[in-house]
Amino acid sequence: MRLRFTILLALAAILAVPFLLRPKRIEHARGEDTLVIITPHNEALRSEFGHGFAKWYREKTGRTVTVDWRVIGGTSEITRFLEGEYVSSFQAHWTGELHKPWSLDVQAGFQSARQNADAPDIVKDARATFLRSEVGCGIDLFFGGGTYDFIRQAQAGRLVDSGVMKRHPEWFADDVIPHRFAGEEYWDKDGLWVGSVLSSYGLLYNKDSFHRLGIQEGPTQWADLRNPRLFGEVALADPTKSSSIAKVFENILQQQMQLRLQALTVAEPNGDPKALEARAVRDGWIAGLRLLQLTGANARYFTDTSQKPPIDVSQGDSAVGLCIDFYGRQQAEAVSRRGNSERLAYVAPEGGSVSSVDPIALLRGAPHREVALAFIDYVLSMEGQKLWNFRPGTPGGPEQFALRRLPVRRDFYQHAEFQQYLSDPGDSPFEGSNRLIYRTAWTGGLFREMAFITRVMCMDTHPELARAWKTIVDAGTPPEALAVLQDMSPVAYDEASGRIKRTLGAKNRVEELKLARDLAEQFRAQYRRAEEIARASKR
Repeated sequence: MRLRFTILLALAAILAVPFLLRPKRIEHARGEDTLVIITPHNEALRSEFGHGFAKWYREKTGRTVTVDWRVIGGTSEITRFLEGEYVSSFQAHWTGELHKPWSLDVQAGFQSARQNADAPDIVKDARATFLRSEVGCGIDLFFGGGTYDFIRQAQAGRLVDSGVMKRHPEWFADDVIPHRFAGEEYWDKDGLWVGSVLSSYGLLYNKDSFHRLGIQEGPTQWADLRNPRLFGEVALADPTKSSSIAKVFENILQQQMQLRLQALTVAEPNGDPKALEARAVRDGWIAGLRLLQLTGANARYFTDTSQKPPIDVSQGDSAVGLCIDFYGRQQAEAVSRRGNSERLAYVAPEGGSVSSVDPIALLRGAPHREVALAFIDYVLSMEGQKLWNFRPGTPGGPEQFALRRLPVRRDFYQHAEFQQYLSDPGDSPFEGSNRLIYRTAWTGGLFREMAFITRVMCMDTHPELARAWKTIVDAGTPPEALAVLQDMSPVAYDEASGRIKRTLGAKNRVEELKLARDLAEQFRAQYRRAEEIARASKR
């Protein structure tokens, strides 16, 4: 009995040791003030801006602040979350406080900027009531993502003017934060959102993987992604889930349109400019989709998050991936620092990407409005802008992480004394002549349609597409097989801006699902036919 008791006591002591030696949990004191931010930004950025703002806020107000970051996924998940929260909040206000009847028409109408003249009075009343209200979702700020997402939130009425343009009008001059640059809008004229940092897009590739595949030179243009040797080696994100990758795809289409317009202008110097532009847009749309199709044919996968491809490229699981500039730069730097290896390289295709902004916006009904306004001021101030590209430990720079982002303020790049502290001193986004000029009229109204087409053409049909592409390559790329594979008539520009746009804009989502199914079947049949032609050509 005594022996058994001794054994049990020894076992209890062994089990207790880890708990006794575990360090005490450090309880972080809550600040006197609180700020709630929803964001797709990564942990490094959240950490640096959380610390930086807390320090700046203490100096300005004498008070402490806690930033409560809400991270639920990418911008698509954030959009769905905000819509759900605002619908619930407004329904409670509409039925519980105003005692008015709720319906699907009211639900759709209160968050729609497009009100038909013959819309029911109750729908018009719901919209007007929402825009006058302080109905909220318990969150103060939406920080990060693409302009497309913020424009949609603004149209829904979920964003309100932060007043930063009135508090700091000097920041919104052409030599500081221009309203437009290279065709991209950098802030909303009504102050509903403001660009906080620049994003461009490019390719992160693994030099060791390229050597393994027998590719001697790294990629320099988007077109390099269709190299047959990259079959199964391209890491891509789903453009219907990641707005940043959808923006990359839009850049590819815009570049093809711009190149086509330049060629037509040279070939037909006396041609009607509007007619030439219309042809260039339609021809460039087809050329861009064909490039995206072959890129998709080479894809290893389509992930839900734009942060995965750089990681997989760094590990050699994929040879190359499309990514936002800072993801590529951060990953290359991390690999270099950890293993003293230069196997990763980030390339921005010349003339193939515009610098767009990641905005910040005040949400309707923000519970901590004054603190939220202070955060917006901090992000746009020179102190906040330094965090984006100063190296860790430099005066005014981040504490731990190099964020490798390019500040949105044009005057930032005029400070010669900053050069010694920058992570990317050679980058100057407001300089250079051979740039892509974004034209909203070309593809701005087809952003969702473009992502939908890419998904159907490349993702939903990927097994058939990849098999057909490999068969065509193995057969020596017979032109007749390639022509069938790349027939884009079902998704031509006029189809996208007509039938496809109408279907995606319909209230009945069943129509969208039916269109996706029908188009997918068309492409599958097309890919099978192309594969058969390629096989026959080898006999």
